[in-house]
Amino acid sequence: MDLKCIFSLAILVSQISLSSTQNVNVVIQGATSSGETDDNFDLKKKGLINVIKAFNPLRIKVGGSLQDQVVYGVGGVKNCPNFMKNEDIKVTFGLNALLGRNRSQIEKGLWVGDWKSQNARDFMKYTISKGYKVDSYEFGNQLSRAGMGASVEAKQYGKDIVVLKNLVKELHPYPKTQPKVLGSSGYYDEKWFNSFLEVSGHDVVDGVTHHIYNIGPGDDPNMITKIQDPSYLNQVTETYKGVLNIVNKFKPQSGAWVSESGGALHGGAKDLSPTFADGFWYLDQFGMASTYNRKVFCRQTLIGGNYALLNTTTSIPNPDYYGALLWHWLMGSTVLAVTQESNPNLRVYAHSSFSLLYPGISIIFINLSKDSSFNVTLSNYEHQSCNLRSTDVAKPEFRGSKDREEYHLAALAGNIQGQIVLLNDVPMVPTEIFDISAMEPKLVNASTPISIAAHSIVYVTIRDFQAPACA
Repeated sequence: MDLKCIFSLAILVSQISLSSTQNVNVVIQGATSSGETDDNFDLKKKGLINVIKAFNPLRIKVGGSLQDQVVYGVGGVKNCPNFMKNEDIKVTFGLNALLGRNRSQIEKGLWVGDWKSQNARDFMKYTISKGYKVDSYEFGNQLSRAGMGASVEAKQYGKDIVVLKNLVKELHPYPKTQPKVLGSSGYYDEKWFNSFLEVSGHDVVDGVTHHIYNIGPGDDPNMITKIQDPSYLNQVTETYKGVLNIVNKFKPQSGAWVSESGGALHGGAKDLSPTFADGFWYLDQFGMASTYNRKVFCRQTLIGGNYALLNTTTSIPNPDYYGALLWHWLMGSTVLAVTQESNPNLRVYAHSSFSLLYPGISIIFINLSKDSSFNVTLSNYEHQSCNLRSTDVAKPEFRGSKDREEYHLAALAGNIQGQIVLLNDVPMVPTEIFDISAMEPKLVNASTPISIAAHSIVYVTIRDFQAPACA
């Protein structure tokens, strides 16, 4: 077996608790990349414009539950004054995949027959005539066997997505400007996904998309407990692993995407989704999706429903907006392998830092515990093995030459079901002209431990940590 030098970071954590003191060892394998994300991995009021601009660049997905009921009217619209081209926004558009089909007389919820592509053709020709650039087309919404309502047999879906691919190639003959074709935009079902990809064949589906709503129905009274339970949050790893196996088998060029995720089903949870507590699920999903090599993660929704990033009435950001914005600014596309051996309440994910001018790594710590705080000490390892284990290596303390940058997110007055988030003890509220509050880090001596308070989320950027995988 070939050996390579692994420069890795260990995080030694002392737990401050009323009941016990516990050491936690986290290892970040700086020479090993476990995946990569897309640059857009994770949207007519002035506030809405400003909060969208902060995410430049970003991806907007147009679609959802109603897309399979929409027939596009084209050619008769003379003026759309509020619709302008913006090259900084990538658009993923959901197409109606039920058009032309009929309800099965035998099986409830099943739709049968061939897809009629003419309306999709008319729509694509219209976007081309207007110069609108669509990054990708997603075929249908939740039509797999694990869907919420309507479904289509996997073989029929695979046959029809070939028709869509041929249509895209016909209307966009130049490969470099050709929109991607995505499917199935549904809940993962191993047999169904395998079948549709076998029928469609290679070089048809550019990205395998699936949905994640792992917290359950929005009216579940136990949701606040689930969202703080590490064992419950870990259950979704089986879905991530299953889709990753599918991707490794069929090798779509754009990999796997989470094309819709809102945590709680049916519009979200009104007492949880727009609160600080939702960040425990949301940012943990960012880390988990990246670890399992998801290229894109789309939040349901930008605006609309209880799970929106923005208040539907005022466009004022909900707490998850600020956590997502910091991820967008700090976490680069190279995902570093992390092992955390002792305390499941402390979730840790590491990436290359986003800045090309100032390389390094960025780490997110998510403390699910309401009672325990952690003091985190960093150690730097050099190890000659592909199978890094904490017992194999010495633990010299990591002492950076530069101050590290820390962003501490917490709930106002410790109320995790409140809607005011503090960044380094400063409330995040828009200004009177709807500008986003400044989000500056606090600079901390690199030789001191990182303090992770109970029920907090902390981003840390270390500029002088050398991770060969990030080069």
